[in-house]
Amino acid sequence: MARFNKKTAKAQPVSRVTSTGRVLRTHEGGRGRARDRRSELFLLAVSHLVSQRTFYEGGGDRDDRFAALVRELAVSDPEFTAGLLGWLRSEGNLRTASLVGAAEYVKARLAAGATGGPSNREVVASVLRRPDEPGELLAYWTSTYGRALPKPVKRGVADAVRRLYGEKALLKYDTASRGYRFGDILNLVHASPDPDKAWQGELFRHALDRRHNPDTAVPPASHRTLVAHRELMEVPVGERRAVVTGPGGAERLAAAGITWEALAGWLQGPMDRAAWEAVIPSMGTMALVRNLRNFDEAGVSDEVAARVAARIGDPAEVARSRQLPFRYLAAYRNAPSLRWGHPLERALGHALGNVPALPGRTLVLVDRSGSMFWSRLSERSELTWADAAAVFGAGLALRAESADLVEFGTDSQAVPFRKGESVLRVLGRFGDLGGTNTAAAVRRHFRRHDRVLIVTDEQYADGRNGDPTAQVPARVPVYTWNLAGYPAGHGPSGSGNRHTFGGLSDAAFRMVPLLEAAQDADWPWAV
Repeated sequence: MARFNKKTAKAQPVSRVTSTGRVLRTHEGGRGRARDRRSELFLLAVSHLVSQRTFYEGGGDRDDRFAALVRELAVSDPEFTAGLLGWLRSEGNLRTASLVGAAEYVKARLAAGATGGPSNREVVASVLRRPDEPGELLAYWTSTYGRALPKPVKRGVADAVRRLYGEKALLKYDTASRGYRFGDILNLVHASPDPDKAWQGELFRHALDRRHNPDTAVPPASHRTLVAHRELMEVPVGERRAVVTGPGGAERLAAAGITWEALAGWLQGPMDRAAWEAVIPSMGTMALVRNLRNFDEAGVSDEVAARVAARIGDPAEVARSRQLPFRYLAAYRNAPSLRWGHPLERALGHALGNVPALPGRTLVLVDRSGSMFWSRLSERSELTWADAAAVFGAGLALRAESADLVEFGTDSQAVPFRKGESVLRVLGRFGDLGGTNTAAAVRRHFRRHDRVLIVTDEQYADGRNGDPTAQVPARVPVYTWNLAGYPAGHGPSGSGNRHTFGGLSDAAFRMVPLLEAAQDADWPWAV
């Protein structure tokens, strides 16, 4: 009689964040599981905003741990590390961590004499996606390791410069406030123009001239944006407002590459309604989102506001902006006018496009303990990990066929919601629940669900409760979404229906349907 080779047999899928047999203590004293080095680096990287302190770990300590892990794996596992860094800057959308990681990758491999795997030059070029980033990487390298630049850094930066430098980039990012101007970077890395861009040679020469002879530098006549910009700069101060707020003013601002940040300084006066309405047509989507309060305070007309709202809520614009979902929550809280509520709700929904519509019954548990409220998403943000957890937890519950949404801390309670509600409305029902008793929350609310998802920092107090994932039968998958990247996990991961993923992007949820289809879930850059 067959015991195993039956029609109903399924392979147990595996995921990449993998626990080891070593026992650690969480920061709250709970009995945790160590992860292998690749898993630890991945979870730290996808939640790492450089120099940002968390409740349990200082910013410098996190930076040191991140750099040490990158240096170790750059030598022992360069394919994994290079793939992580490239993905981190692109789909992961975390620019500073990827720049730091690329610099540490090169440093470690040069020190070890390592030559296998992706080249240092390729890794440097892969993380430079915006025109100001070559200067950012050079500033990090020279402040950390001195002014001597190794050839791979020079060549990787030069590759990026040829790809990124254009007229509008020069106007926006080559400013006196930068430690490294475009001309400095061109000199340091000896970047030659792209032979397929006939215009780039003149642009590079002008960038050098702007740096070394700013008073006499004249843009080449063939570069229309630079010429139009210079013409606007030469308009007398007293005439400037009339020039840009009169007929054709918006078109002239766009043609000259004038950003909203530069416009106020150029006008040398307030950004009133007319000034905003002139520059709004050439603003990017996220610039619009960040300035909704300013539009209201200036009294921007309903007609213009309607055009702004349409762009904010457009799914193609949301996809193109590649912003993390909680950015729209921040805008919603900061914008006082009701006219922005609906487009921001739509934008947040589009930004959660990777959240799957899970079949069956799903239990979603959202960590609302004190550590989640203390840790902010960035130095300049008022949003916390608790906010991010609530956004993703609510998004999961609303998309699922049938879900129970629960918040937990010292105690736990259901969060009510109705199908079809917006995520933003559900967020107002979450509270602050003090300590962390994850296992008790799982045990109290699990009622023969088909799966359990826990959004948390995994730092729980042991007490009599132990591993939260052990409260669920082994046949039921438990997915832990880690927002913090601390070394100790609250339970096992990698196989046996216990899986961990992480970060501040909804892209991680793509693992869930893969695993439930009995497919192994690879690292996201390998999918």
